[in-house]
Amino acid sequence: MTQSFGIPSPVSTAMIERLVAFDTTSAKSNLALIDYAANILDDLGATCRLTYDRDGAKANLFATLGPGDLPGIVLSGHTDVVPAAAKDWTSDPFQVVSRDGRLYGRGTADMKSFIAVCLAKAPDIARRRLGIPIHFAFSYDEEVGCLGVRNLLADLAHLPTRPRLCVVGEPTEMRVVVAHKGKKSVRCTVHGKECHSAMNDRGVNAVEVAAEIVAFLRALQRRIRHDGPFEEGFDPPYTTIHTGLIRGGVALNIVPKTCMFEFEIRNLPRHDPDQLMAEVRGLAQDLIPDMLAVDPAAGIDFDESNTTVGLDSVGNEEAARLASALTGRNDTAKVAFTTEAGLFSAAGIPAVVCGPGSIDQAHKPDEFITLDQVAQCEAFIDHLVDGASVAGSDHR
Repeated sequence: MTQSFGIPSPVSTAMIERLVAFDTTSAKSNLALIDYAANILDDLGATCRLTYDRDGAKANLFATLGPGDLPGIVLSGHTDVVPAAAKDWTSDPFQVVSRDGRLYGRGTADMKSFIAVCLAKAPDIARRRLGIPIHFAFSYDEEVGCLGVRNLLADLAHLPTRPRLCVVGEPTEMRVVVAHKGKKSVRCTVHGKECHSAMNDRGVNAVEVAAEIVAFLRALQRRIRHDGPFEEGFDPPYTTIHTGLIRGGVALNIVPKTCMFEFEIRNLPRHDPDQLMAEVRGLAQDLIPDMLAVDPAAGIDFDESNTTVGLDSVGNEEAARLASALTGRNDTAKVAFTTEAGLFSAAGIPAVVCGPGSIDQAHKPDEFITLDQVAQCEAFIDHLVDGASVAGSDHR
């Protein structure tokens, strides 16, 4: 039976309201929110580091409270949110509405409530004499490929002391997630030759070539579903392949010159997506000779726009034990969605995913988080701070 934690602190709920009010949709800047968080932490004596995107319009924040020369614990979250069309909501998506034990607003579940609780608890953390540091890592552009955290991790590689472990606060209903799938996003563009459809032997039909590749992807998925590899705990327990977008052609009586489609591979942590891509590229190479025989300019291009590694439970045992102790739960989970935890782990910082809210509420109108989930997150942070503090060191 799940323990109920009741009503969270008004400091945390006020902070959730403040952070949701920043419209940090991925297409926009997050600097206002980052400056707000950095000012809070800087005033508390934290050491703050900022890393920016190429244009300087977005930033990551890495802040440390406690002894910076010791391996510490990272509390990590992304500041960006997915778009929210006001017409689809029953209230303003960027103004929190409290109703029936829930807080409604874009980002309440994914994942500003976790960041808000961290910031609300920061004054208490700063009052303690910490035996190990607590770090805050707030990133940009997670929703469009975990882009910002890559710059943050590259910057951390230059620090003399690597963090001990990381908790990524994505919505898991405060259940400890020890593994998640990776993701590879690919755009395929087929370049054919246009001509009148009555003389299609003189053209290269880009749509039909693309259809052959899409059919091959579907066959790959059937093979994997039947033969694996499989990993217990994932739903589904195998790598998935999905074609989500296709465009080509201008008229029925014109052989299409160009066709573009996008597909993704969501791979088990130990199933190499590059091996699958090698099979797809092999098929393309088999198709190209017939295309070139008609037009030497024909071809097939693959743009692997984003690859995010999965999180494997192997190597992250210490992080899992700590997070489980802090939640008071013995059960752990594996999830199909991708997070920044895999990138932390790949950078040598063991990581788990554990945060308030449900992924079922993310990326949809009237997104919400329950007050009980916020309270559970507060208890998690309190237990973490108690464990990181030197006995009798509370300066209040």
